[in-house]
Amino acid sequence: MSGRALIVWGGWDGHQPGQVAEIFRKALVEDGFSVEVSNTLDAFLDVEKLLSLSLIVPIWTMGKITEEQFQPVSKAVQSGVGLAGCHGGMCDAFREHTEWQFMTGGQWVAHPGNDGVKYQVKITDQSHPITRGIEDFEVSSEQSYLHVDPAVKVLATTSMPVADGPHVANGPVRMPVLWTKLWGKGRVFYNSLGHQADIVQSEPCLTLMRRGFQWAAKT
Repeated sequence: MSGRALIVWGGWDGHQPGQVAEIFRKALVEDGFSVEVSNTLDAFLDVEKLLSLSLIVPIWTMGKITEEQFQPVSKAVQSGVGLAGCHGGMCDAFREHTEWQFMTGGQWVAHPGNDGVKYQVKITDQSHPITRGIEDFEVSSEQSYLHVDPAVKVLATTSMPVADGPHVANGPVRMPVLWTKLWGKGRVFYNSLGHQADIVQSEPCLTLMRRGFQWAAKT
């Protein structure tokens, strides 16, 4: 058994959070986790329960989180519980809650060209257990522009701009796609891919998520 995981899903329906939660639940069970799935942020209220987990997986684009809901998550991750998620479900959650952004390592701000942009993802750290053996790949989806914590350890990037927009005037930038960071004793993993369920369950995205779950949970 790899430990206990809690998936909490909800928020904006456009990211298909219920479907993504089921994809992640199935993957985690296949990898040996016992999994609880909840569609309410009140699942975060029981701090003792959160402290007993191996992994927390948020899938909650936008919305609002109260301090009573946030603080147990932060305390659990600081104690060593892993935190892992993707796309808007983790780094476009609770836009007004800057400490959530501090914990997760970044915040989505734009996706120039919207959905269906074809772009390359370049693996920049091929020695990490999350990315080892995975080659650079192309994806057709949203290309996320994020404001990123300089403390994160970047595992993969994409080159921007691809789509036109006012950002083009700044010239090319390498935008993080995958990263890890620490929050106290806890490991945090983020993957900006995953606009909808079809991208989440595509490869190598799903393999990256499975490895990220295992890494964050220290399995």
